[in-house]
Amino acid sequence: MMEILVDTVNLDQIRRYNETLPLNGVTSNPTIVKKEGKIDFFEHLREIRKVIGKNKALHVQVVGSTVDEIVADAHRITTEIDQDVYIKIPTDEKGLAAIKVLKSEGLHITATAIYTVFQGELALAANADYLAPYYNRMQNMNIAADQVIAELAQAIKASKSQTKILAASFHNVEQVTAAIKNGAHAVTIGTDVIQSGLNVPLISAAVADFKKDWESLYGSTTIADLR
Repeated sequence: MMEILVDTVNLDQIRRYNETLPLNGVTSNPTIVKKEGKIDFFEHLREIRKVIGKNKALHVQVVGSTVDEIVADAHRITTEIDQDVYIKIPTDEKGLAAIKVLKSEGLHITATAIYTVFQGELALAANADYLAPYYNRMQNMNIAADQVIAELAQAIKASKSQTKILAASFHNVEQVTAAIKNGAHAVTIGTDVIQSGLNVPLISAAVADFKKDWESLYGSTTIADLR
């Protein structure tokens, strides 16, 4: 089943989409956190956990640049929030080394900032729980995002791994649907993309037509109030 996550730490938006969408979780990174200003970082993340509950995924990114710093960041995050957090780690040499350490400790890992099949396969071999390819950023660099996702999906299938592709970095709805079509198991979507996908004028026009046709027969009475 496709997983849908929202890529924000804005509490109002998280509450909104947790109520309206079949939401599977929340993702964040330092750039997203910056949009909220200098928040009380851990208290804010604990509040997100309260909103979404224990059964939905919360992905939080480290900022350390050495293996020791990444591991220390991961330990602090799980200590301050809970052991169920998915620790997002950029997929470079130090990140892969840290993933190896943290997976041996039983932590949940999302290997992020993936641009190539090579990165994804290494993270897959390291038993990362999620691989997060950056769709729009790949396209901006003339990297075939669809092909990368399709090849990683095939590698996961061939290895019978439980790892999932969590596609990220979308500029529009078309990119989201393409990622899903090419094998992404999950997508994390910014609130701007969600809104653009649901606020299509044609949808509003159809709803208005339905309402007009109903009212021509029954006036302003709703179905629930029919006598």
